Amino acid sequence: MRILVLFFAASAFAQTYRLVPEWPLPAKSAAGAPAGPWNLIQVAGTAIDSRGHVLVLHRGAHPILEFTESGEFVRSWGDGLISHGKVVAVEPRFRAPGASGYSAVYGPAACYACGGHAIRVTSDGNIWVADAPGHVVYKTTPEGKVILTLGTKGAAGLDKTHFNLPTDLAVAPNGDIYVSDGYGNPRVVRFSARGQYIGEWGKRGTGPGEFGLPHSIVVDRLSRVYVADRDNRRVQVFDAAGKFLAQWDTGGVSPLLITPDQKIWTGDTLRDLNGKALTRLPGNPGGHGIAVGRNGAVYVAQLNGVVQKFEPN
Repeated sequence: MRILVLFFAASAFAQTYRLVPEWPLPAKSAAGAPAGPWNLIQVAGTAIDSRGHVLVLHRGAHPILEFTESGEFVRSWGDGLISHGKVVAVEPRFRAPGASGYSAVYGPAACYACGGHAIRVTSDGNIWVADAPGHVVYKTTPEGKVILTLGTKGAAGLDKTHFNLPTDLAVAPNGDIYVSDGYGNPRVVRFSARGQYIGEWGKRGTGPGEFGLPHSIVVDRLSRVYVADRDNRRVQVFDAAGKFLAQWDTGGVSPLLITPDQKIWTGDTLRDLNGKALTRLPGNPGGHGIAVGRNGAVYVAQLNGVVQKFEPN
């Protein structure tokens, strides 16, 4: 009997997934006929809204598209919301000592809505969008109306009211907001639910509490903060006030996601909250953003312009 108990305990985490060949479903013409694949430009993020629909943030016109979980198009919105700059890497020979390895490009060299970097939906149904070269994070209603802006649009900085190429945000159980500020500044900034500055932590480096690139951020039910420090190829774990707790050597993962049952996707690998790997998506797709639908399907945003859907077996 003891052997059976151990077997079932071990296999409880042996969830596997399969790639859905075509998601979303092809676009349709005005006449209702199939019109080929969607023209998605650098898909930066995915999220699940309060209706269970999949939000796709891409760097093109109509930057936020909404689909049912089966892949049927519902609507699009967000024109005029996201900046047209883009983030680029800076070669070491062009960097000042200790400076960021990233900068923004604006004007003709950039592209339409290329500022879109992350999209999240919180338990109240509101939608959050990080605009990296716009230097802002927006909170919107489910209909897309902006109701809170963190940062100062179009102005980079390192203080209570400015970001420099922010990458992501997370909302804690008590409503506090954490922003990974990100490409230009190596820090995490904490705000109250109303957007009032509380504090921050981080500096550039490789030690505990230091960042190469804080690229993604999530918070668990105990208000522990997890940061994907992509350039240092790790995830760092902090308490709510920024005290360093642990780090996991995960490789250079881009997205993080906390699941309702308190596990964490680190790129294409699902882990427990101690960092132990539980399962991986087939093909190790990596990705820039990730979401999990109500039926357990995983949606991975890829910068090559596709969304990959993986269903549990």
